Amino acid sequence: MNDPLVYLNGEMTPLSEAKIPVLDRGFIFGDGIYEVIPVYQRKMFRADQHLARLFRSLASIGITNPHSKEEWLELIARVMAAHEADDQMVYLQVTRGVAKRAHAFPKDVTPTVFIMTNPIVLPTAAARENGVACVSMEDKRWLRCEIKSISLLGNVLAAQNAAEEGVAESIQFRDGYLTEASASNVWIVKDGVLMGPPKDNLILEGIRYGLIEELCAAHNIKLEARRITREEVFAADEVMLSSATKEVLAVVKLDDKSIGDGKPGAVYHKLYAAYQVAKAA
Repeated sequence: MNDPLVYLNGEMTPLSEAKIPVLDRGFIFGDGIYEVIPVYQRKMFRADQHLARLFRSLASIGITNPHSKEEWLELIARVMAAHEADDQMVYLQVTRGVAKRAHAFPKDVTPTVFIMTNPIVLPTAAARENGVACVSMEDKRWLRCEIKSISLLGNVLAAQNAAEEGVAESIQFRDGYLTEASASNVWIVKDGVLMGPPKDNLILEGIRYGLIEELCAAHNIKLEARRITREEVFAADEVMLSSATKEVLAVVKLDDKSIGDGKPGAVYHKLYAAYQVAKAA
């Protein structure tokens, strides 16, 4: 589909014709929130959790939610139905709206609402089988990472760092402790125990985070959420990424060091298999 239909402020329109004013605060300030929902066989995966996070993020920055949950679901369904792919990645964005440029919140402004979808692109079979390489870097982002803000320059720079190194992701550390990758949560395994950073303001709590908690409980995998040192990451038996597009993906090399035996590990294989069952349910 060369020019798919998208939703913008009450109208379905071809993507090439979708326009916003230059004084939209999303364009001027990055003043907005976004959400990404995977779709398998035209069924949204964990839509309730994604919308709950959207609503939390909007409330965190004082944008009035422009729609009820039911209205959001109906709008998303309209965009999904206009797309030819069965497996999709729905993108939602809400900005504070259009107003004269001034930093403080304007009064009586209508939020801008945008929804689009594209075919979902998942890791290759080779990446699944062999795992991926990553690089480490210092986390230099702001301190409200739990908000799914469209202000993503820090993440963009981390992703570019990975691209320049020819690897899958940049895994970030703040003051010597693991936070997250540019667009993924990060997990480690030691002696069969899966560990992830705590759900605080230093990471975006991915929807996969909650799913992995559920999968661990269902499959007798011990899980700990705690601060993880840089040294623990490099000494881990397994490292893995989780996100809407990566699902669960093994990391087998970090900087110039192999992780574990340099192959995707047993906990990864168990979680990946359980993930496939969950998304097909």
